[in-house]
Amino acid sequence: MTPCAAIHPSILNADQAHLADELARVEGADGLHLDIMDNHFVGNQFGGPSLAQTVLEHTSLPVDAHLMIEDADRWAPQYAEMGCAVVTAHAEATRAPFVLTRELHRLGAGAGLALRPATPLSVLEPVLAEIDLLLLMTVEPGFGGQSFIDLMLPKIAQARRLVSEQHLELRIQVDGGVNRSTIERAAEAGATVFVAGSAVYGAQDALEEVEHLRALASGHHHP
Repeated sequence: MTPCAAIHPSILNADQAHLADELARVEGADGLHLDIMDNHFVGNQFGGPSLAQTVLEHTSLPVDAHLMIEDADRWAPQYAEMGCAVVTAHAEATRAPFVLTRELHRLGAGAGLALRPATPLSVLEPVLAEIDLLLLMTVEPGFGGQSFIDLMLPKIAQARRLVSEQHLELRIQVDGGVNRSTIERAAEAGATVFVAGSAVYGAQDALEEVEHLRALASGHHHP
């Protein structure tokens, strides 16, 4: 049985020169989070289709691709075609979210939509019933290692209320500053999928850290 809290390590924080080994370190996680940045939507560049292909070839975990790129409508479908389990585009960079989510579903991937911290949830209310994953950024997207923005907790709680009221299946993912000291608050507010980058890859035993974070988010503490 899958635990209610899922931990997706972010490979942005992995040692890129030893990627296969770094992926093996987290093989017991619930998924892998793959950031793609174009140096336009965010002020940083990372990854692309070739990296996605390499990651997919070296892991058995479901990969969720987080596209921090302009013109997501155009570029997102190729990540679904490659075999990413979920493809998440930013609402701010998507012109036709209904068309995009249906295209991702047609290609066999889950459809995700992401919001920057300052973008209100109301932007996505009309399309919530169409998506599988709602990603609420808890830092400004573009760089790893930032501190969790506590002001996002009410936004997570608001999303949880909407999901419950509309009886939606979608999962609420948080990304940014997730670690032992922040994950319980995010889980309490209503998040169920947690992207952890430096917390996992900075640990001596990455898998043990994944298990510890999962236990904290599930409301169980390790003895």
